[in-house]
Amino acid sequence: MAKYKVDITGINTNDLKVLSNEEMITLFKRYQNGDKTAKEELINGNLKLVLSILRSFNHTNLNLDDLFQVGVIGLIKAIDNFDLSYNLKLSTYAVPLIIGEIKRYIRDNTALRVSRSIKDLAYQIIKFKDQFLINEGREATAKEIKEALNIDEYQIAYALDSLKDPASLFEPIYNDGTDTIYLFDQIADIKDKNSDKDMLISLRKAMQKIKSREKEVLVERFIIGKTQMEIADMLGISQAQVSRIEKTAIVNVRRLIK
Repeated sequence: MAKYKVDITGINTNDLKVLSNEEMITLFKRYQNGDKTAKEELINGNLKLVLSILRSFNHTNLNLDDLFQVGVIGLIKAIDNFDLSYNLKLSTYAVPLIIGEIKRYIRDNTALRVSRSIKDLAYQIIKFKDQFLINEGREATAKEIKEALNIDEYQIAYALDSLKDPASLFEPIYNDGTDTIYLFDQIADIKDKNSDKDMLISLRKAMQKIKSREKEVLVERFIIGKTQMEIADMLGISQAQVSRIEKTAIVNVRRLIK
């Protein structure tokens, strides 16, 4: 159990079988020829894959037994739709489907209520991203999502952000090795509106003074909501270069607004 750090009621994870690739191919051939027992063997032989994915969801307040069952549903969907002609390992094909199933379950059980239209749009985006990952073997860019669904890029970030889990006010968001800044520290005091206005004015002036490439990266990252990899693809540079530009831009903005 220490290996996966996930406790599932009624299951001794140490006894779970792990199938070799050759065994899986043999079982898939049997299953696709109508042998239903082969499907059960495929499911049981890949339960540790579901357990390994659950490690990423240990931080949630939801019952891990429930998440495990939901993950198994994703695994079954992967087995039902998998084809040996894909020239992929089942795990490669199944992982995004299992993760997607678990994330959908978590979103549906979140404490916050999101409007149906925004939620439907978010699910459309997620469905497109999941299918794109399966078909292309990589994450879809914001531009590709925008063109496929005929929506604005800001709608992508807005819809997906609406489904995120609530953050604790005491969640650490920055640590320079000495002082820790918590989310609570960044919440504006509504009683001091002049301070907010001064900060916005200073920020606008700082954005006008930094290099155009730095400004572009900050806007794409923190207003549009793109990932560093998406920005790298857009600008034709490496992700590492985007990361350096972003860090430099933040340092310059902080220096200018002091």
